[in-house]
Amino acid sequence: IGGTGLGAVLPNLDFGQKHDLDTPFGRPSDTILQTQWAGADVFILARHGPGHLLNPTQVPYRANIFALKQLGCTHIIASGAVGSLREEMKPRDLVISDQLIDRTSQRAGTFFEGAAVHVEFSEPFCPLLRQIVLEAGRELATNNFTVHERGCYVCMEGPAFSTRAESLMHRLWGGDVIGMTGMPEAKLAREAEIAYASIALVTDYDCWRTKPAASGQATSSGAGTDQLDTRPPASAPENLLQEIQANLQSAATNAMMVLHKAVELLAARDDQGASPAHEALKLGIWSDKTLIPPEEVQRLAPLWMKYF
Repeated sequence: IGGTGLGAVLPNLDFGQKHDLDTPFGRPSDTILQTQWAGADVFILARHGPGHLLNPTQVPYRANIFALKQLGCTHIIASGAVGSLREEMKPRDLVISDQLIDRTSQRAGTFFEGAAVHVEFSEPFCPLLRQIVLEAGRELATNNFTVHERGCYVCMEGPAFSTRAESLMHRLWGGDVIGMTGMPEAKLAREAEIAYASIALVTDYDCWRTKPAASGQATSSGAGTDQLDTRPPASAPENLLQEIQANLQSAATNAMMVLHKAVELLAARDDQGASPAHEALKLGIWSDKTLIPPEEVQRLAPLWMKYF
């Protein structure tokens, strides 16, 4: 799944079969392209749709994940642009997130509206798939960018960015990067029994870190206990957006290399990337299966039919 940056690049990389699907949750963001990398069948989906017209709240997350499940997808490596909440996570770096904080409020977060289904989610990113992505990152990281092997992703509703007070709060919570698309995508992937990992593309420092003033003196120390600084940032907004776009392009290039290498490593595994996520519903369906309406069982058949 390509987010901001990769979403515009991925669908143009390979020719292959195009899938225009419908799901019980509507149509996915875009046509899904099926191709092959390293001998493995790969499905490519632009999260924000053609021309990046879908803002983060409007993305049809349930339709996207359901459509990939319909096509037989077993693993998802997702990308997304993020702001950094930590000094050491620099623009153009990549972060392979290991934890999530969900601050969204307007998005449907489950497929199962007609039954009580509770998946285990303490590790929101598949540890085994993460290791494959990390191995790819270790091989490819250069002096030009760093691949951070852990990071707590704060997912905000958007589409506006954080206030500085919110940004400082996210740091105090333990957040490392902040984006707008990690949830409910990761949770839905778990409900669909698809292993899920994320490559976060750092485009800028979030607004907790004010720009250096014209004199060269910083207006913020970068410490976790920063006091709220009400002085205006030194850079004009249009200059900041230009900087973010340049960083995004560079980070997307870095992420593409890691993504290709990760698929190559996954395709070479004898266990075909077996993951605990592939049995997430085994003990997760708490409702009496005999009382779940047959039409609901059939409606969600690609997700859970093997348990009926």
